[in-house]
This record gives sequence, C-alpha cells and structure tokens, in this order.
Amino acid sequence: MTPPTSTTPQVGAGAAGTPGAPAAPGTAHALRVLPARHPWRWVATAVVAVLAAMAVNALVTNPAWDWPTVGQYLFSATILDSLWLTVRLTLVGTAIGLVLGTVLALMRMSANPLLKGVSFTYISVFRSVPLILQLLFWYNLAILYDRIGFGVPFGPQFWTIPTQDLIGPVTAAFLGLGLHQAAYFAEIVRSGFLAVDPGQREAAAALGIPRGRQFWRIQLPQALRIIVPTTGNEVIGLLKGTSVVYVMALPELFYQVQVVYNRTGQVIPLLLVAAVWYFALTTVLSVLQWAVERYYGRGSTREDQRLPLLVAVRSLRAARSRRAGVTR
Repeated sequence: MTPPTSTTPQVGAGAAGTPGAPAAPGTAHALRVLPARHPWRWVATAVVAVLAAMAVNALVTNPAWDWPTVGQYLFSATILDSLWLTVRLTLVGTAIGLVLGTVLALMRMSANPLLKGVSFTYISVFRSVPLILQLLFWYNLAILYDRIGFGVPFGPQFWTIPTQDLIGPVTAAFLGLGLHQAAYFAEIVRSGFLAVDPGQREAAAALGIPRGRQFWRIQLPQALRIIVPTTGNEVIGLLKGTSVVYVMALPELFYQVQVVYNRTGQVIPLLLVAAVWYFALTTVLSVLQWAVERYYGRGSTREDQRLPLLVAVRSLRAARSRRAGVTR
C-alpha cells in the first residue's frame, strides 16, 4: 500500500522543494526581513536634540549676550592684530617644541648615559615648573645676566649684547612656550617609537635594509600613528595656553579682550568674541589633525576615517532611506 502524500508545505522550503533553502521572492512563504529596532537610541537622540535646541534658544534670545556688540568687535583691527600674535605664539612654540622634543626623545632612548641623563633632567625640570613661572623667568633674565656673550666656551668672548635687547617680551614668550612644550613633545615622540615592535627593526636589519631607510620607511610611519593624535591635542592646548603670556603684558587675544572690556564695560560680549575666535582656531587645528591622522592611518584601522559631521549626515540619510523602503 502506498502511504498518503502530505499536502502541508514545508517550513523553509525553497522553490525547488529543498529543505532549508531560502524561499524565492514573491512566493507565499517568502520571509519578510525587518530592520532592527533601537527605541532607546531614538529616545536619547530626542533628549539631546531638545537640550541642544534649548541651548541655542538661550544664546539667541537672551539680550545679555549682546550679539550686535560681538559682531562689532569680532573683526575689528585690534582683535585681529591680537589674534595674529596668538597664532604666531602657537606656531613658533610648536616648532621649537617639536624640534627640541624630538632631539630630547632620541637622547632619552640613547645608550649613552650622559645623553639619557641630560634628557631626563630637562624633561623632569620643565614638566615640574609651571608655565607662568617659566615665562616670568625668561622675561626677567636680564636681572641674572646683564649681557650675553658669544665666543669660546670658558674662554674669551668675541661679541656681547645686552640681555634686555636680545630677549624682549615676545622672544621670552617664544622661549617659554617652546621650551615648556619640548618636555611634553619629547615624551610623546618617545612613546610613539617605543610602541613600534622591535622585531620589525630586527627583521629589516636581517634583510640588509640600511638604518636610514629602516627609520624613514618602517619606524617613523608607524610611530606617527601614535604621535599625531597626542601632538594635536598638545598643540590645541598650547593655543589656549598662550593666554598665560598676559603676565608680560603682550597684546595676545585674551589680553586685548580684557583691555577692551575694561575700557567699555562690555564684559560678556568681549569674552564671547574671544571664545568665538578660540573655537574657530581649534576647529582648524582639529581638521588638520584629522587629515594627518587619516593619511598615516591608511590600512591600519577599520574605524571610519571621515569627518564626524559627514558621518552623521550620511547616517541620517541612510536611516531615512531604510524607513522609506520599509514603508513601501
């Protein structure tokens, strides 16, 4: 006797009747794919959006901010001149710090005990003394040394110059900022090189690759992936730290803003002018840091290397497209 044939369709059977095969689109048993739901993500987004809207509303509607006065002084000649001095202090301080810091890092990693000891002492001293004290020291260097001479060490001097003529307020600011940052940059550079696997250097030496090429083609690119982010943060910190030079009465951005609001009495609008310019400068530095990080991070990370703002915009567009597709 032939057993009766079942007419009940098999769950998961495809068009060919193969068990476990995916069902063909358009059939009665096709599975409907639904996107994952993230309700708490949308709740958090709504809360953040409301808080951001409240902050913007407070900035726009509160007359105490005095936005017309902010616009009046934002591009004034006095503010722009002080802004240029702030930029110069940042650039020169960064240049001195990076060059000297790299030398100190190489000395610290040297097998020579004298070089290692000098580097360690320099880093310890300049990281221990507050920046404002270092600036005052360089500003008052003429009290310790009336003249600076150039000649044979411990021998005759061929040329001397008054210290006050050689190291003015701006030069003292350059020296103070640069020498202070060198101590921090030295540790950043050293940590970057120590993070590179020493086995790669040994393998390159075994292959007969010259030491110069080992440094430029193998060690440095990998070290920069670690050095660049921390260096970017230090440069941004130096930009904001230039306001400390007010102790030497240098007309940088923050000092000049203080001078203006002490004369006009408009404290909040002038502080907002300084905040806007500091935000603009740090944004430029952040974009430069992102570009350098992306260049040296090619092929080494799976993280999205695009700007966060572009990522957010494209994510919103993709979510809108998915919702539209599910609705249809």
